[in-house]
Amino acid sequence: MTHETNHGFTCCPKCGSSSFLARDKGRSFKCEECQFHYYINSSAAVACLIINASGELLLTRRAFEPNKGMLDLPGGFVEPMESAEEAVIREIKEELNLRVTKMSYLVSYPNLYPYSNFVVPTIDLAYLCEVEGLDSLRPDDDVASIEFIRPEKIDPKALCANSMRQIIQFYLK
Repeated sequence: MTHETNHGFTCCPKCGSSSFLARDKGRSFKCEECQFHYYINSSAAVACLIINASGELLLTRRAFEPNKGMLDLPGGFVEPMESAEEAVIREIKEELNLRVTKMSYLVSYPNLYPYSNFVVPTIDLAYLCEVEGLDSLRPDDDVASIEFIRPEKIDPKALCANSMRQIIQFYLK
């Protein structure tokens, strides 16, 4: 992953000056006018692995850009003042109409999430989740459809992000 990007910044978000210059190989920006110093930090996101009774992994198809139509693990961004575990519960309810009954942290991988001409560095936190039955399962929010696939049969090129590939590969080990 390179930090040699402007992350979408063209001017200082505090005073509007165009003298908002990259520092530390693009890991921070400092305004020459007002001295505002902004550090680029990763946004937290959660990715959930839900396995059915047949040993298949629940995958979603993205309803929107970026990567519309590609396979993804259910999950999303952690909201301000929300724990990662609270985000797991909320995202699974919003996207799949399921209630998480048990979760355990699995692994994390960095990712670059392009959105609205802005690159958001993320840290994708993976959780292995159990849910209360699959009877109420339905795609909602930013999920177009749902598929169950044996993890070893997933085409890595069909996944929306390298972090999702890495998470699934880690799970398979």
